Amino acid sequence: MNAALHAISPVDGRYARHSAPLSKYFSEFALIQYRVRVEVEYFIALVELPIPQLADFPKDQYNALRDLYLDFDETSALRVKEIEKTTNHDVKAVEYLIKEHMEKLGLTKWSEFIHFGLTSQDINNTSIPLTIHEAVQEVYLPLLGEVIVSLQELANEWEEIPMLARTHGQPASPTRLGKEIMVFVERLDQQLRQIRHIPMSAKFGGATGNFNAHNVAYPDRDWHAFGNHFVNEILGLERSNPTTQIEHYDNMAALFDCMKRINTILIDLDRDVWTYISMDYFKQKIKAGEVGSSAMPHKVNPIDFENSEGNLGIANALFEHLAAKLPISRLQRDLTDSTVLRNVGVPLAHTIIAFNNTLKGLGKLIVNRDAIAADLEKNWAVVAEAIQTILRREGYPKPYEALKALTRTNEGINANSIAEFVKGLDVTPEVREELTAITPSNYTGQ
Repeated sequence: MNAALHAISPVDGRYARHSAPLSKYFSEFALIQYRVRVEVEYFIALVELPIPQLADFPKDQYNALRDLYLDFDETSALRVKEIEKTTNHDVKAVEYLIKEHMEKLGLTKWSEFIHFGLTSQDINNTSIPLTIHEAVQEVYLPLLGEVIVSLQELANEWEEIPMLARTHGQPASPTRLGKEIMVFVERLDQQLRQIRHIPMSAKFGGATGNFNAHNVAYPDRDWHAFGNHFVNEILGLERSNPTTQIEHYDNMAALFDCMKRINTILIDLDRDVWTYISMDYFKQKIKAGEVGSSAMPHKVNPIDFENSEGNLGIANALFEHLAAKLPISRLQRDLTDSTVLRNVGVPLAHTIIAFNNTLKGLGKLIVNRDAIAADLEKNWAVVAEAIQTILRREGYPKPYEALKALTRTNEGINANSIAEFVKGLDVTPEVREELTAITPSNYTGQ
C-alpha cells in the first residue's frame, strides 16, 4: 500500500517529501526515542552523582545503555507500543523497555533507579523541548537561512532597477526593486535574531516540582543543583524553577509567536510577489511538461507563492493555539497540554512546506524590465512631489497647489506636460534645469 495516498494529512501525504526531515523529531517513533534518551542519561547522571546504591554500577556499561537510544530501531519502538497496551501509559512503557534492556545486559540489580523519583512530565517536559530545540537548530533555522540568503541575493541583483511604488494601490514615489526585497530581508533578520535568544525551557523536579521523592530518599543531596546540571549541561536546555508538575511553556509560547511573525512576514512577501507577477513585473521560468491551467494553455500560475501562503496560514492558526493554550493549566496541572504537545510538529511541517515553496517560487522569477519601465513612463505624475519640494526650497508661492492642479486633471500627465509646466515656472535657469532632469526612473531616493 502506498502510505502517502492514504494519509489523512497532506503533511504525511502529498507534501511528505518536504516534511520528511521532521519525522526524526516529531513522529511517535521519535518521541519514544527521545524519552529513552532522557531516561538513560538521567540514570547515568544518578550514577555520576553518585548515590550510594549506584556506587558499584559498572561505568563501562554506559555505552551499552546509550546504544538503546543511539541505535533505536522500529523493533524497540514496537516493543514500547506492545507494553503500552498493558500499562496504558506511554512513559511507563519506556521505563519497562529500558529495564528489559538492562536485564539483557545483566544490570537488573540497578534497574529500579530507572525513572527514580520522577513523574512522567519530567520526561515529557525534557524530551519534547529537546525535539523542538534540535528540529529548530537542524532543520528550521537552516531552511529559514536559505530563504533569507535567496532574498538577499535577489535584492543585490535588482538593487538598481527603478520601479513605481504603490501606496493604497495608487502610483506613488518611485522606489527600487532591490530595496523592496531588502525590506523583507531586514524584517526576517530581526526575527531571526530574536528567535535565537529564546530559551528552550524544560521542567525537571518530580511530581509537583519540589523533588519530594528525591529529597525524602536522599535529603543530603542538593537536588535542584542536580536538576540544573542535568537539564542545562547534559541535555542542553534551560531548567525552569520553580514549577508545578509541568513546564509553564511561556518560552515555548514565545518561540511559536516568533515563528508566527516570521510566517506573517513571508505571507506578506508571497502576496507582494504574487501581485507583481499579476502586473507582469515578473515572468516565471517555465519547466517542460508543467501545466498552468487545465483549461487555459497560456497560463503560468504563481502557484508556489499561493501554496506557501496557504501553508503559512495553517501553520499560524496552529501556532496561535499552541501559544495561547500551553501556558494555561489548572492548578498544579491538567492533561490538556499532553495532547496539544503531540501536534507541535504539524505547524512546523506546514512552515517547512511553505519555506520550500517560497524558495522554489523565488528561483523561477525573471524580471520584466520593459514592463516595469513602461509603468514608470505612464506615471509621470509621481515626479510632482519632487518638483514641488524643490519649489518649496526656493520659496516659490503655493507650489503644492500648482502641482495638484496639474496632476489631478483628467488629461494624461507625461514627459511633455511636465516639461511644459516646468517651462512656465518663474524660476532661475539653474532651478529649471534641475527640475527638467527629474524623471520617474531617477527619482528613487537613496
